[in-house]
Amino acid sequence: MRATLLMIGLGAFVTTLDNTIVAAGAPSLARELGLDLPTLQWVSIGYMLPFAGLLPVAGTLVDRWGQAATLRAGLLAFGAGAAVGGFATTAWLVIAARILQGAAAAFLVPALLSLLRTDLDARRRAVGATVWTACLAVALALGPTLGGVLSEYLGWGWIFFVNLPFVAAMLMLVRRVALAERDPATGRPAVLSMLVVTTAMVLVTAAVVELSAVLCAAGTAFAIWFVVRERRARVRLVPAALTGTRVFTGALTVQLLWGLGVSGVFFFTPLLHQESLGLGPMLAGLPLVVVAVAVVAATPLVPWAVPRWGPHRTVAVGLATVAAGLLALAAVNHLPEIPPRIPGLVLIGAGSALTTPLTSYALEIVAERHAGTASGLLTASRELSSALGVALIGVVLSVVRTARLDEGAAAALADGYTAGLLTAAALQLAGALLALRLLNPRSSSRSDKPGAPFLTSR
Repeated sequence: MRATLLMIGLGAFVTTLDNTIVAAGAPSLARELGLDLPTLQWVSIGYMLPFAGLLPVAGTLVDRWGQAATLRAGLLAFGAGAAVGGFATTAWLVIAARILQGAAAAFLVPALLSLLRTDLDARRRAVGATVWTACLAVALALGPTLGGVLSEYLGWGWIFFVNLPFVAAMLMLVRRVALAERDPATGRPAVLSMLVVTTAMVLVTAAVVELSAVLCAAGTAFAIWFVVRERRARVRLVPAALTGTRVFTGALTVQLLWGLGVSGVFFFTPLLHQESLGLGPMLAGLPLVVVAVAVVAATPLVPWAVPRWGPHRTVAVGLATVAAGLLALAAVNHLPEIPPRIPGLVLIGAGSALTTPLTSYALEIVAERHAGTASGLLTASRELSSALGVALIGVVLSVVRTARLDEGAAAALADGYTAGLLTAAALQLAGALLALRLLNPRSSSRSDKPGAPFLTSR
């Protein structure tokens, strides 16, 4: 069990770390390679989109190839991307390295999450899900700080090189974890559907970044094609047993809203601290450590809260707390100091810890044969929300900053960041309301509940 939990924790940390570690080092990278803001956003989005697009197929391939082969191949590819990125000398080589790492992470994450179902019993599964979510949230918060330290003292290339020790440790742990054998009987992956939906995600995200109606129309057309194809295809990307489960689709939706708000704010927070408050890369990301501490402190409350409040209320309280933290940050953003921001950061971390049931409860109601696919879809929702969040908050920030440039560059950036915080808070509140409705076990249909016949059949 210890090796499994360590493997799960390391995997959650390193794959999530790459979502945020570029944030504090982004200004240094931009100055050295001459990147504008849209290109800089693609350094982050370039990791998230292939991650999200490949995850559903990768989940099926985990079930088909087996956990051992998938983990080893994914770790080697992830390490190769880290090495290429660290030595890169052009913007597009950096983005290519990020794409390779995102594709590798797409195979690593469902393989690791499927261990919750295949390698842990029901009691320990909740512990594993808590470890996963806590490590994910800690990496989300620590990433900018670590990126700032590395870029300030060792150079931005170390933002990539830091992944290599984690890859080495996990390759050694693979031998000590009880891994499921491959199952050739697993259905063939829906490759064409995957290509269609990935194209839709890329076009929609690009449309947000570039504010292009043409790209938006093209992305919408591909999204419609995907929906129509899924209804008619013999081999579906998303099994009907999952799309017909209200709690599972609700978890996907709520997680999308959580990431859409939080991820974009986290990406731009170090930029604000550097450009508006005049802090260096290390100090710019350091306040986000408060979020990590709050996550760790609040995580033990989750096993206490779920039996008493239910998963729907626990998640709703968590999202409402995150929204309160974002609003608290917006209220003090005009102050050129860090201490007034700490209470808001604490609320964001504590609230994020309470969203743990989004993963554990959704996986609990899924049949074991769909464990890899379900894990992939849950993580795809998170990664897609991260990419869209960086794009959306970036657009809000850019539009408001451009409109307020007469106030000065620093003040205009602060105004744009405040608008981004308010947008993110609204998304969290919408997620809280949906959680109360969609994750409520009592209002769900019988087939949504753990132990329903179609979920437990083999």
